[in-house]
Amino acid sequence: MGKKADTTIENRVYLFESLASSYVASATEVLSSEDPAMRQRARRALAELAFVSCVMADTSHLPAEQVRAQVLGAPERVPEAPSKVTGAARKRNK
Repeated sequence: MGKKADTTIENRVYLFESLASSYVASATEVLSSEDPAMRQRARRALAELAFVSCVMADTSHLPAEQVRAQVLGAPERVPEAPSKVTGAARKRNK
């Protein structure tokens, strides 16, 4: 593995550890509930925190707005391709 990949993985782990420890500290009753649905919701929350940690670590080079869009699952905007200039229009632009 390259150095950048190692750093990204370390960042993912660090972010998840930080977010998850806060969540676990505040949701101990839900995590240890006898109700399977409650435990499932708690596991889903932890999975979402893992996802957010990965997105944040993997997109640290992007502006905050783009990271937010990635976390929210917004599709990436694909820049529009420049329109093709027809032969007649090309001659007029010269």
